[in-house]
Amino acid sequence: MRQILVLSGKGGTGKTTLASALIGIHQAKAFADCDVDAPNLHLTVGKMPEPIEHDFMGDQKAVIDQDKCSACGYCKTDCRFDAVDFDNGVYTINTIACEGCAVCTIRCPQEAITMVDDVAGVLTLYKNTHTFSTAKLKMGRGNSGKLVTAVKQQLVMNTDLNIELAFIDGSPGIGCPVIASVTGVDDVLMVVEPSLSGFSDFKRLMETIYQFRIHPMVCVNKYNIAQAQADMIEQYCADHAIDFLGKIPYDTMVSKAINEGKNLSEVDGPAHQAILTIDQKMMACIKEQNQTRK
Repeated sequence: MRQILVLSGKGGTGKTTLASALIGIHQAKAFADCDVDAPNLHLTVGKMPEPIEHDFMGDQKAVIDQDKCSACGYCKTDCRFDAVDFDNGVYTINTIACEGCAVCTIRCPQEAITMVDDVAGVLTLYKNTHTFSTAKLKMGRGNSGKLVTAVKQQLVMNTDLNIELAFIDGSPGIGCPVIASVTGVDDVLMVVEPSLSGFSDFKRLMETIYQFRIHPMVCVNKYNIAQAQADMIEQYCADHAIDFLGKIPYDTMVSKAINEGKNLSEVDGPAHQAILTIDQKMMACIKEQNQTRK
């Protein structure tokens, strides 16, 4: 099963829109949403079966037993993360601020504080004729990389490995969830915005991908709103031997389709046609990579 990851150096480039379109074009039997901080691929991939959900356990957090607490205040004084709240004579732990260092458990003279497992998010699986793995991280939790890894593992464990292609919608940026998304995939398709910030973030993302020795491919979305920037990105790819698959024009049909819960494989228009061309070039590049590896 070849895993194709769709990434972007920044948010708002159209990464998820393109990923859902490719899923629709290929009628993919396996796909995942690894943007666990703000998952939204489910909005554009059609009707889903009832989900199978599991709590994802993250780092431990401190909990104060109020029956044992003497309100001495040592926990609040020694907490470097300001995670201990005091209100009306009662000390409590702010689980969002708590980093799980456990200093408070050592400092408490009454042994009133213990470390307990914390539910850091929800891991979700949709499975019928296809497999869709996704998850959502709880606010303030720092386990995004681990949760992304769990999403990918869930996809593989619940998918027939004889299926040819699996599409993964990654996170924007270059942080922990992106690195976890990139690990183990075969190809990365980067969606780049034709702006100075988009170009800068794209180059930073390329530096990250090069560390993993993974085949990179690039397309520019809404290229006609800044033609000069789009041309600069294309020239950069040519200069660095990066497979440039094409440019997607700004298309008002895209917003209309998204608002109706459709993906671009269902809606004809300039963007749809451009994505079909990009898909053809992508598959040709993958075929060439397969032959090179042999």
